[in-house]
Amino acid sequence: MEPVPVELRQLRYFVKIVELGSLGRAALELDVGVSALSQQIAKLESELSTRLLNRTTTGVTATSAGLAFLHHAQLALRQADNAVLAAHRGRMSGYVSVGLPPTTATVLALPLINAMRERYPDIQLHLVEMLSGHLAAQLNARQLDLAILFQLEGGKRWSVTPLLDERLFVIASPSLPGSPRGESIHLAELGHLPLVVPSSQHGLRSTLMTAFERAGVVPNIIMEIDGLAVLMNAVRAGHAATIQPGAAAALKGESGLTLIQIADEHVGRRNLLATLADDELSPAALATRVVITDVARQLVSQQQWPGASWI
Repeated sequence: MEPVPVELRQLRYFVKIVELGSLGRAALELDVGVSALSQQIAKLESELSTRLLNRTTTGVTATSAGLAFLHHAQLALRQADNAVLAAHRGRMSGYVSVGLPPTTATVLALPLINAMRERYPDIQLHLVEMLSGHLAAQLNARQLDLAILFQLEGGKRWSVTPLLDERLFVIASPSLPGSPRGESIHLAELGHLPLVVPSSQHGLRSTLMTAFERAGVVPNIIMEIDGLAVLMNAVRAGHAATIQPGAAAALKGESGLTLIQIADEHVGRRNLLATLADDELSPAALATRVVITDVARQLVSQQQWPGASWI
């Protein structure tokens, strides 16, 4: 079967229309006329001999064929963009995007940057810091090559490698009334401790609530803060304690906070290295996956990732 001559412009138009669900909105964002945009999509559907979009009075949605085409269109556009970036840099080089949750970025980001600059100085690294759930969405949309996640969504065509397990810590200012003491503590002892934690959109929040329920304790949550830096500032100010994984505990050297490990065996978090399927990864992304694994293993072995154990 002869390959169909599809233009990158048509792919960009199609992806944008599906993303926005509207020809008019897509035309505005792409700065083209609605008529010209419609003609290009009609030409694309004619070349493919299949309908890609359903047009209704309320908007535009992808057909089943359109959804299948969308996956490959997104990948082709990313590869084309990466090729342009490499050309602009004036040498053979790669481009890789990596997503890290905030707590993980605290301990992993700089060592990863250092290792990439040392091993692969011609690879352009793009680091994205955001919530694990948002990273999963970005990975699924092919806006990221790799990401550290804490839970998996069913049915995704990802390559997943368990990296490490983290224990959780009570982190508090020594000035906080009732602040716990010692090397470790059980959740059953924390029922009255005022806590500041992330909101329910964080995977950590659901992990904590499940653990407290299992321990038969209702936590005393007095505040919700979704930004790690602001949350830790509230803890430093003595407003409340928090419960965070080992990566956040790496802040202790500059914070003067006390860290007490949660002793309950079932309380912890697994870090998963998720990537697009291997056949979708560029050589740069494949190399970066190896570097992330090596750096994480080194941080654990050198005890620079508090509470972490290698799987």
